[in-house]
Amino acid sequence: MRILSGIQSSGRLHLGNYYGAIRQWVRYQDQGDAYYFIADLHSLTSVKDPKARLEFTKDAVLTLLSFGIDPARAAVFVQSHVPEVTELYWILGTLVPLANLERAHSYKDKIARGMNPDFGLFAYPVLMTADILLYDADVVPVGKDQVQHIEFARDWATKFNVTYVPGYDPQDPTGKEKGHAPGLLKLPEARLEEATAVVPGVDGQKMSKSYGNTVDLFGEDKDVKKKIMSIRTDSTPVEAPKPTADAPLYDLLKLMAPTPADFAEVERAWREGGRGYGDFKKKLLEWFHAQLDGPRARRQELLGDWGHVERVLADGAQRARATATPVLQAVKRAAGL
Repeated sequence: MRILSGIQSSGRLHLGNYYGAIRQWVRYQDQGDAYYFIADLHSLTSVKDPKARLEFTKDAVLTLLSFGIDPARAAVFVQSHVPEVTELYWILGTLVPLANLERAHSYKDKIARGMNPDFGLFAYPVLMTADILLYDADVVPVGKDQVQHIEFARDWATKFNVTYVPGYDPQDPTGKEKGHAPGLLKLPEARLEEATAVVPGVDGQKMSKSYGNTVDLFGEDKDVKKKIMSIRTDSTPVEAPKPTADAPLYDLLKLMAPTPADFAEVERAWREGGRGYGDFKKKLLEWFHAQLDGPRARRQELLGDWGHVERVLADGAQRARATATPVLQAVKRAAGL
């Protein structure tokens, strides 16, 4: 089973990135052939400062390695280091219905939040599909808001196969039945973990760099404390039980508790009343350091050995291209290129 996922280098990585993705990636690298990439090409839609993009890319790879992504068990690479992806992107783009892109949830959401409706943003799902199909991915771990993109990838892989593979039957994509040909492009499956599908930000919305509501994984101690102490709460009195609905602090405590017993103790106090929100925020800050100070120290070690990090990325890109090249060659032959 080949597992593939990527993380965009459009800002400093935060708790949402770790609990929503990276923590699962660490586990998945023991479950199959894992490919994890830094999506720097995607970041072009939102980051226009080249120095900032390089820093964000550097931060992302340091984060993956600091939290336990092992280059011996997973290919770790930068998206733009595999040029085959942009070639497949164009080939797929000649088959994608405009109506599909117009109804993309992420595009409509970003436009509603004031991003410029340029071609890159509009065609983002096509590049994401190329990212997936280029490596023959079986499983793609994604957040809840990305499931539609996997559906698009399946639809567009099917359209390519119907267009360019004689004998391909969408009802028999692997060509098991006599007279049917298997598709050149594999249909990926989304993997979504509901418990961490959406990590709340300090304002209660989904934690996102775009919304400025994050708690950075590697922020200065004082900045981390300031962010956690700013988490939105209501006006429930100290002595009263606290609500659990629409309560980002409660959700983050549940997410970051070191053990179920730790959360059970906090939840009991939350429901009984008698403790103020400030006490619960201090507990969350304590758990932040208990869980993350190890990786934070590891990041400092990696910064002191940047040559090692560059070798990891070079090796990851080589492995990725070794997989991507035959896929792209087959696609081009089928399309008459």
